[in-house]
Amino acid sequence: MSSLSRELVFLILQFLDEEKFKETVHRLEQESGFYFNMKHFEDQVQAGEWEEVERYLGGFTKVEDNRYSMKIFFEIRKQKYLEALDRHDRAKAVEILVKDLKVFSSFNEELFKEITQLLTLENFRQNEQLSKYGDTKSARNIMLMELKKLIEANPLFRDKLTFPPFKASRLRTLINQSLNWQHQLCKNPRPNPDIKTLFTDHSCAPSNGPRVPPPSNSPLVGSIPKPGGFPSIGVHSPFQPVVSPSAGAIAGWMSSANPSLQHPAVGAGPPGLVQPPNTTAFLKHPRTPTSASVMDYQTADSEHLMKRMRTGPSEEVSFSGATHPPNMYSQDDLPKTVVRTLNQGSNVMSMDFHPQQQTILLVGTNVGDISVWEVGSRERIAHKTFKVWDISNCTMPLQAALMKEPTVAVNRCLWSPEGNILGIAFSKHIVQTYAFAQGELRPQLEIDAHVGGVNDIAFSTPNKQLCIITCGDDRTIKVWDAASGQRQYTFEGHESPVYSVCPHYKENIQFIFSTAIDGKIKAWLYDCMGSRVDYDAPGLWCTTMAYSADGTRLFSCGTSKDGDSHLVEWNETEGSIKRTYLGFRKRSLGVVQFDTTRNRFLACGDEFQIKFWDMDNLNILTTTDADGGLPASPRLRFNKEGSLLAVTTNENGIKILANSDGQRLIRMLDSRVFEGSRGASQLLNTKPPIVNALGAVGNVSGPLSASERLDRLPPAVSINSLTSMENNRADVKPRISDDSEKVKSWKLSDIVDPAQLKALRLPDPFTTGKVVRLLYTNSGLAVLALASNAVHKLWKWQRTERNPHGKSTASVVPQLWHPNNGILMTNDTSDTNPAEEATACIALSKNDSYVMSASGGKVSLFNMMTFKVMTTFMPPPPAATFLAFHPQDNNIIAIGMDDSTIQIYNVRVDEVKTKLKGHQKKITGLAFSQSMNVLVSSGADAQLCVWSIDGWEKRKSRFIQAPPGRSNPLVGDTKVQIHNDQAHILVVHESQLSIYDSKLDCLRSWSPRENLPAPVSSAIYSCDGLLIYAGFCDGAVGVFDADSLRLRCRIASSAYISSSVASGSIYPMVIAAHPTEPNQVALGMSDGAVHVVEPSESEPKWGAPPPQDNGTLSSIPSNPSLSNQASDAPPR
Repeated sequence: MSSLSRELVFLILQFLDEEKFKETVHRLEQESGFYFNMKHFEDQVQAGEWEEVERYLGGFTKVEDNRYSMKIFFEIRKQKYLEALDRHDRAKAVEILVKDLKVFSSFNEELFKEITQLLTLENFRQNEQLSKYGDTKSARNIMLMELKKLIEANPLFRDKLTFPPFKASRLRTLINQSLNWQHQLCKNPRPNPDIKTLFTDHSCAPSNGPRVPPPSNSPLVGSIPKPGGFPSIGVHSPFQPVVSPSAGAIAGWMSSANPSLQHPAVGAGPPGLVQPPNTTAFLKHPRTPTSASVMDYQTADSEHLMKRMRTGPSEEVSFSGATHPPNMYSQDDLPKTVVRTLNQGSNVMSMDFHPQQQTILLVGTNVGDISVWEVGSRERIAHKTFKVWDISNCTMPLQAALMKEPTVAVNRCLWSPEGNILGIAFSKHIVQTYAFAQGELRPQLEIDAHVGGVNDIAFSTPNKQLCIITCGDDRTIKVWDAASGQRQYTFEGHESPVYSVCPHYKENIQFIFSTAIDGKIKAWLYDCMGSRVDYDAPGLWCTTMAYSADGTRLFSCGTSKDGDSHLVEWNETEGSIKRTYLGFRKRSLGVVQFDTTRNRFLACGDEFQIKFWDMDNLNILTTTDADGGLPASPRLRFNKEGSLLAVTTNENGIKILANSDGQRLIRMLDSRVFEGSRGASQLLNTKPPIVNALGAVGNVSGPLSASERLDRLPPAVSINSLTSMENNRADVKPRISDDSEKVKSWKLSDIVDPAQLKALRLPDPFTTGKVVRLLYTNSGLAVLALASNAVHKLWKWQRTERNPHGKSTASVVPQLWHPNNGILMTNDTSDTNPAEEATACIALSKNDSYVMSASGGKVSLFNMMTFKVMTTFMPPPPAATFLAFHPQDNNIIAIGMDDSTIQIYNVRVDEVKTKLKGHQKKITGLAFSQSMNVLVSSGADAQLCVWSIDGWEKRKSRFIQAPPGRSNPLVGDTKVQIHNDQAHILVVHESQLSIYDSKLDCLRSWSPRENLPAPVSSAIYSCDGLLIYAGFCDGAVGVFDADSLRLRCRIASSAYISSSVASGSIYPMVIAAHPTEPNQVALGMSDGAVHVVEPSESEPKWGAPPPQDNGTLSSIPSNPSLSNQASDAPPR
């Protein structure tokens, strides 16, 4: 839908609300999906109107869309279930369990079992986790707060929670202006026209007297408006006569703003085609205004007009049928600006945008791989390589073909109409389908469909049942049930391999067009009566067909064996060519692919460029080479809205082109949290499959904990974080000019007393060893520690009256949590490399369900709900020392080893893809930068290396420099972390904190000195990237400005360690930053304790920035050229 159509919906919503059509307002909100009325939603939740709650939500999201949506629906249904139990209505509870909650069992069977067991309790409050459940009203209010948080974090609700700001009665004002304009067109304008209808253009009846000159600047009707009538134009501003616009301008606006005519039986087109169900409307009679006077329709009967307005469409607008009035367009509607370049890694054969999520792109390649990309964040959220799932069910010809040549290519891949299934046609016999939910691909069907290649695949819904349509080298077309994989029809009649299929329907008649490589086009009904038509395609070779989005116009594009290409529109009634488009000047080097969009444009990939046509004009409209690098006949695909266009490149890549709407969409995604842009992508696709869990609230901003969190991409700044950023930046401005006051203010940042902050030692009756790794869960509701004895400990904050959201806080004591079976989450250890001496490593899945960890032995994968080991891999030697997930494929893990190598490991196939060699000692830090497309590594040799993600070659390396007073070369553990801006690197060594850029040039450096003289033990960015927290070996903690490395605050160990504990040798070995609270950290101590530390209520932030001229605390520039810029922030 165009932006003007969207705005029209908002105008109608405002009008309905002003006229008190409350139910209609909410129904339009839900059906359009443009505005989520949080107040209406709250009212329905508090009233317990659960059916209305889910129906309203259904206009914006479905259960399986992403993990936020899943959590929203789960919380609602769980509350409904608990209320039924509280009423002792067991029958209703069982119905809810089976009908509403059963769907979640496939994602978290343990949780579903636990919910089911509540039926056995006399009072479900006997369950420990529900012991704090109050009455129904308070429970709904607590749930509502949780739902609001999830909705605000859900990317599907972004830009839908705020109603656009515009003046009241805006639609009435526009109608008044329209009537004034129509009155100017009157041949016999009257001074006081009587407007009685909006269904036809206004025209004054001829008068017998002389023509009265019309007024120029005011409404014609100056009488007092009738009650309930529309406000006069004068209420807003006088209507000024303007220059008459052209008919084309008016028609162009109308054609882009009218509502859509959807095509319910969506049939996918052949390779290279797309059929996005988009909008169209055409202006029947564009009018050319002349000049006349101004008017208002206040004199008409208001109630009569209101009733008339609520019935029937205007006569001015019509949807096209057999005839097609000229399209009105602007070339700005075409996506021609390159906004993204994706590296697929192998030759792209087929692409398809998701039908609902406009920036999700499905890609198939010449080596059988399929990938799902989020083009906004450049992230590959899912990836599958070709594999026959069950070779025993394959026919002998297929087994023989695979034995002879195992290489298999993707001929076509596409989404089902709902976007929950994707289908792939391979070059050998097979069709596979996957279910797509939560960012994860789950195998569904594998069909040995044709003898030879499967050349095309499509979805259709004959008899209201989703079917898969395939065609192949065996000259047949086959129809399969999409749920069971059972064959329903086989169509025979082609004399050559069938190249493409195009299902469609007209007047409730379902049919399929097919094309063969001999140029024959045939049409089939869903019966066994044979082909109903037989056409010859221009070129008589490879041809594909596609309908316009509204299903009214049929096009085909093909290339002959001699390379002559033909793009035509068909007259379906006569079976003849209606028009042939011009613009193919040379013989094509490949089969030209084409696509349609917006019922207005055609696009082809030819002559190393993209060519565009207006559907109603034979001549080429415009071309673009997408900044170069395109193959001779690039493949291309529009998204549903036509705002983005994907095109293949020479370098095994994809370029994403955008129009202005698409650029706004991409910019919006750029500003979002990295975790939210992926929706709900999961950790791995390994054995057993790793799926989403429902036990924790979805994370809004991905966290980075101390050293083990360096392996995770830092999140973009969230909306909440932006507020914190502005607040922090406001504090950076010097507010005290007197030098003595500056010194006084700085002293207040030295925290030595427990009263100056909030600190909490987490309860642990069995404190042993040291805390060697520490992190917050992504939800921010728990802290996970790994001790030197290889045992994990998990603290969870419970919901209480003091802490209704269950957030981590130093004000409430959490629970040291473990499952009912009492088992501990303990890493595998090695006799030759004891856990106490080994370098531990840890990484948490983005849904907080699984943790990957090692303590000198095998790498273990644990279920966070049960603490059970799911799998182990990578037995030593060498032993793993650091873990980092590939930003585009979570099946790929970079594993730093104690033999100084980095192993790029594919978990799914249990295979090391490559080993990176460049360090001299064990690896102690890894961090991916997706925007720079690199992996940054650090080691105990104090060396930094930058590796290309594409080919894993080393781009650059550098040893960090010793600060004054220390000799080179340095040795010792060195950690790295990428800043939120993806351009700067925090380097942590016991001798320094440093900021490097992507070229490994040191921009800032700070070394221990007066206030903080002890060696650095750990450091990390705050979640918003504005602060750096550093721990020191004397127990102190420093809080630094991230830009300048200037000290803001020093926290002495006496402020957070009890005086009863000998604190002389106790210090924070690791620091974890809260994922959403930039001023909260957790400290993992050398005595095994964990402390959570926050500023005091009176001082909600960690001190104020130091004065810019405070020389004793300034950072040390990395070279003399920076000596005069020590206080400057690095460029962003």
